[in-house]
Amino acid sequence: MLRRFLLLLGFLAFALNAQGQNFPNKPVRIIVPFPPGGGTDVVARAVAPKMSQVLGVPVVVQNHPGAGSSLGTELAARSPADGYTLLLVSSATAINNAFDKTISWDAQRDFQPVALLLFNQSLLVAHPSVPFSTVAELLAFAKANPNKLAYGSSGAGSSAHFGMELFKSSAGIDVLHVPYKGAAPAMNDLLGGQVQLMLSDISVVLPHVRAGKVKVLGIGSPKRFAATPDVPTINEAGVPGFEVSGLIGLAAPAGTPASVVARLNEAANEAVKDPKIREQLVSMAMIIEGGTPERLGQVLQADLRKWGDLIKKANLQKE
Repeated sequence: MLRRFLLLLGFLAFALNAQGQNFPNKPVRIIVPFPPGGGTDVVARAVAPKMSQVLGVPVVVQNHPGAGSSLGTELAARSPADGYTLLLVSSATAINNAFDKTISWDAQRDFQPVALLLFNQSLLVAHPSVPFSTVAELLAFAKANPNKLAYGSSGAGSSAHFGMELFKSSAGIDVLHVPYKGAAPAMNDLLGGQVQLMLSDISVVLPHVRAGKVKVLGIGSPKRFAATPDVPTINEAGVPGFEVSGLIGLAAPAGTPASVVARLNEAANEAVKDPKIREQLVSMAMIIEGGTPERLGQVLQADLRKWGDLIKKANLQKE
């Protein structure tokens, strides 16, 4: 019996090794658990062609939005652990893990980190009609007029939602939350004046900033960003200690062979090193990272702690 068991283990090890050596021999898909047009989608579509070139097979981006990114995340978690399905993970992955007790997946149990691609930056913007133009003026108005302002987000449990809740908690103000099914519809209503505020990925809001359609109040990064040098950080503009920098990375279903993960990590790192891709992403105020699978795992763990603490402090409940 023991001999049979050892033979079986040897066969499985051989099979996994062979799988890794033959990888890839068919298209790889990147599941983006958000609608097209958002910051995560932009990143996926920027890196996919270069990853395809490195891997020698098509790398296809598929959008599977819903439930604040949980639907697409669950689809990825339940996919075969063979390297042919990747999930574009973001801060929303950690937020949902901590926030939604009904989800069937776990960020640490069900996924194998592949690569940290970058950190994206968020701008706090306002509709031009509001009677304030700085963070300090916003705080004064909000404190004098509690719940008179509303902010839009890409959905309950999204990084845009939790970023604003962190802002509210840090600043001690009350602002109403209006969730949407994605960043694009939220931005449309901000432009139309149905909501007054939004903390959004720069890639989503920057064209409207340049067109003068929204007011920029501050950036969520810990220091001013070179691409937007005149925009103060929210920290320096009136909310000390505030920082929101969203991670974006790639993960595979747990159990994906180490050799396959290494190959995918190589392709991801080659993509973010490509000068044209870097230029595109840096122009949208994204901080390029790259690195090992372990680095992404560390950042995800830190995010889980950060957002878990906010949920308890602000007593946030799933809507």
